[in-house]
Amino acid sequence: MKNEKGFTLVEMLVVLMIISILLLIAIPNMSRNNEVAADKGCEATVKLVQAQVYSYKFEKKSYPDNLSKLYPDFVDRYECPDGSSLNYNKESGQVSK
Repeated sequence: MKNEKGFTLVEMLVVLMIISILLLIAIPNMSRNNEVAADKGCEATVKLVQAQVYSYKFEKKSYPDNLSKLYPDFVDRYECPDGSSLNYNKESGQVSK
């Protein structure tokens, strides 16, 4: 019985403490990365919709009255991935956040 192998309670507590510290460091960094990813996704959507506005103008010889005119032939959606809407100036054809 003296040759039993296993972890002691102290060893388990040390391992749990180390894991807890790593989680306390990692979780805030992951939430910041989600915000950055959402911003980059919105920027990419603006560029995509802007390119499709130019395609619409090339095909129809005028800018669309609003972004809904681009759906479904030019774009599948005309809002950011986070659900916020895009701004559109029909005189200049510029799309922005």
